[in-house]
Amino acid sequence: MIRRRRWANVGAVYLLLLIFSIGFMGPFLFAALSSLKDDPLEWPPRITVNQLKLSNWIAAYKLGKAGGGGGFFGAFAPGAVVPFEVTYKVAPGKEPVVPEVVIPRRIPGSAAAALLLKEFAADYAEVSEIKEVEREVLEDGSTLVTYRFEIRHTGDIVIDRLPLDITVPFKQIFVKGTLDPNRIERLGRVQSWDNITSGVIPYIFHNYHRVFSENYSRSTGKNLFMSWIFNSFYLAFVRVITTLLFASMAGYALARLKFAGKNTIFVFMLFSMMIPGQVTFISNYLVLRDGIFGISKLFGMDSLLNTYTGLIISGLVGASAVFIMKQFFEGLPVSLEESARIDGANTYQIFFKIMLPLAKPALGALTILTFQGVWNEFFWPLVVLTSPQDKFTLTLGLLNFRQTYAVAFDWGPMLAGAIISALPIIILFIVFQKYFIEGISFTGIKG
Repeated sequence: MIRRRRWANVGAVYLLLLIFSIGFMGPFLFAALSSLKDDPLEWPPRITVNQLKLSNWIAAYKLGKAGGGGGFFGAFAPGAVVPFEVTYKVAPGKEPVVPEVVIPRRIPGSAAAALLLKEFAADYAEVSEIKEVEREVLEDGSTLVTYRFEIRHTGDIVIDRLPLDITVPFKQIFVKGTLDPNRIERLGRVQSWDNITSGVIPYIFHNYHRVFSENYSRSTGKNLFMSWIFNSFYLAFVRVITTLLFASMAGYALARLKFAGKNTIFVFMLFSMMIPGQVTFISNYLVLRDGIFGISKLFGMDSLLNTYTGLIISGLVGASAVFIMKQFFEGLPVSLEESARIDGANTYQIFFKIMLPLAKPALGALTILTFQGVWNEFFWPLVVLTSPQDKFTLTLGLLNFRQTYAVAFDWGPMLAGAIISALPIIILFIVFQKYFIEGISFTGIKG
């Protein structure tokens, strides 16, 4: 009886944790799945995604190789012959109509992508005769008809994309194709493929591929999304290093050293934690505008606005980081320092060789918190960084997507960009989760 009750309690706890995990991770996982879809706003929403079907992976691989590229990253190369099949269901008593196959002059993605497009597959593609290869009469009297055709490359240059449109009469229902279409429009009359020779990777991660390929600087020609990721990593790395260094030193000084005004400094530090950033951002903006009271002019800079230096200096260390390190150092035994002093160690040797190595849990927690804060920071970079777009962080770049994609209700790349921005935080937490848990638990312990 006791054993049953114990297992029941364990099962209840696991069920509760499962519900919480679904509640917290469910929206993220659903967004990740939706970012792979051609239409993330489809209604009703489906968990199944064409891009995750094994049959489509195999088809994309074969079509990519047939197009003259590789199976993982395809192309439409000179001399390529791409076979394709489609199957339709025709109502009883009606004669099947041969579909109309067109290679459209379609501009991919956003207007920015149109500027990159120099050649259209329609100018070099030739569609063969469409042949009926199979016909099957079903029990309800309807007919399944399969058609086959080939697309040949008649030019001498490699094309990145081979779009395809197939049109059939009304109520001639599409059943399947060599590759599932990206869209079925006009009440089922038109089936559209964005690129039948893309290969596996661009097919599965179509929206992610667009995020990287369609966003570039008009002035420098650089890939903007890669620049935004690099900028965010650079700022986060510098801020993590400066925060760990200065917060650990300040925390140790407040926890262990004795000097005049220590308590007053600690009180002012706590007071600064109570003031929201929206109260001080104007004064901080003016300080950066004037180059920290003109000091920056000594280094040839009239102002620190629109510079990474301004962003870094304005956030070298936070009061909350100092507080975490102070609480941690207060939890370590004083006898460690006393023993080191007896052996002749000075304050710097005690800090760097004894106390700092013991602070790995707190430093790990601080690394996650600082990286997350800088990586997701939006308001202050929006105030400081103005132009060009190459200087933007990833959060500002995602805001820029509103002008590129949201105006056209093209939510796929926006979802893909948001998922990419969340991945470093998730990976960092997984790597440092042990230190994070230990650090948070130790910061409230004094011994």
